[in-house]
Amino acid sequence: MTAPATTKTEDLPVVVIGAGPIGLAAAAHLVEQGIEPLVLEAGPQAGAAVREWSHVRLFSTWGEVVDPAAEKLLAPTGWTRPDPATYPSGGDWANDYLQPLADVLGAKVRTGATVTGVSRSGRDRIVDSDREAQPFVVHITHADGREERVFARAVIDASGTWATPSPAGGSGLPALGERTASDRITYRVPDLKDPAVRARYAGKRTAVIGSGASAFTALSYLADLAKADDGAGTKGLWILRRGISGSTFGGGEADQLPARGALGLAAKAAVDEGHADAVTGFRTGAVERDADGRLILVAEDGRRLDPIDEVIVLTGFRPDLTFLSELRLNLDERLEAPVELAPLIDPNQHSCGTVYPHGHRELSHPEQGVYLVGMKSYGRAPTFLAMTGYEQVRSVVAALSGDEESADRVELTLPETGVCGGAGLFDTPDTDQEAAGGCCTPAPALIQLGGPATAQTSASGGC
Repeated sequence: MTAPATTKTEDLPVVVIGAGPIGLAAAAHLVEQGIEPLVLEAGPQAGAAVREWSHVRLFSTWGEVVDPAAEKLLAPTGWTRPDPATYPSGGDWANDYLQPLADVLGAKVRTGATVTGVSRSGRDRIVDSDREAQPFVVHITHADGREERVFARAVIDASGTWATPSPAGGSGLPALGERTASDRITYRVPDLKDPAVRARYAGKRTAVIGSGASAFTALSYLADLAKADDGAGTKGLWILRRGISGSTFGGGEADQLPARGALGLAAKAAVDEGHADAVTGFRTGAVERDADGRLILVAEDGRRLDPIDEVIVLTGFRPDLTFLSELRLNLDERLEAPVELAPLIDPNQHSCGTVYPHGHRELSHPEQGVYLVGMKSYGRAPTFLAMTGYEQVRSVVAALSGDEESADRVELTLPETGVCGGAGLFDTPDTDQEAAGGCCTPAPALIQLGGPATAQTSASGGC
């Protein structure tokens, strides 16, 4: 397919990559502005990534996860938002909001369409001549193997980071042996209500690597299993790359999102009650197998843990930038987020989850008309909230429509997390932490949790 010679770039659609919450919200805003969207979703249906964690309950309420423009688009169909004070699961969010929204958008959403490349028509990233006048060309591979290319006036990449989880390895690379041990490793919070999944973890010793909300959730799920009649002998081993401080378990009761604070308190209870042991300062360097096929985690400093049956790796996500390689992007060298946004979300500097309002200007690149939004805009930074993405796409679409005043009027107040200490500060001296702008008390020396249940040697899970 070639771009018709008579077609003006402004008459082409805006391609939105990803039919998740932020991508569909972008489409709703485009429709509201009279701009034609084309949403390309790699999965078989809208919200495909969200559906993969359908069993997990959000810590944001319905009132915080429905985009205003999307709600307006849904209203004529008779759709009404669920009780704004209640908490949806991922499945609720996908079935009761994302799918109805995709249905309203109709043919504007194509599923089973994987974007494999984006460039300027007739221009690779080297060529300057007449570059900005050319439309974007987007290469697609369909589920049946058919290839296609479409042209666009602008591209909004809301593909997220779900498909590219970070590894267990403490250096950002997969640990030695991590790939070959994939039969016993998952990078998702397991659905322990599924009988087959439940049987995999019941009565087993499972390591949970990570320190965020997903790790809290996994630890609390394992603790619940340990207390159940069919879960006797279930034990968690919580692997932390840092020491334990006042912020380890999140904001707790100080978190303005109560459900998020409750996750950390549930994880603390799992440790305090002896259902999980904590290992601190452990950066995984290798994954080995013993004679029985169980796994042994080996730290970069040589420490070896007793054998475990399963590993749940929840160390965050990172963006897939491969299909954007022909575009001129300006990304922060650490976070892989837009350079103007990175300082606002950098966990090396922002230790309380506070994000300043931001919109199209912070999300722009040298390649005009390209925007990374949603979770992907955060690169490797954590703590993204749906309401952040909704405000991002509102501003971006306003900019694309020529309403610069509205695009620049970005207002967003995020709930305080109460979570302090970014990943980059894990072994910064106390005085340096304070100088870096942290808002928390200095990190104390490593401590032991859970009383006698955790008082073991370093080889078997003590800290």
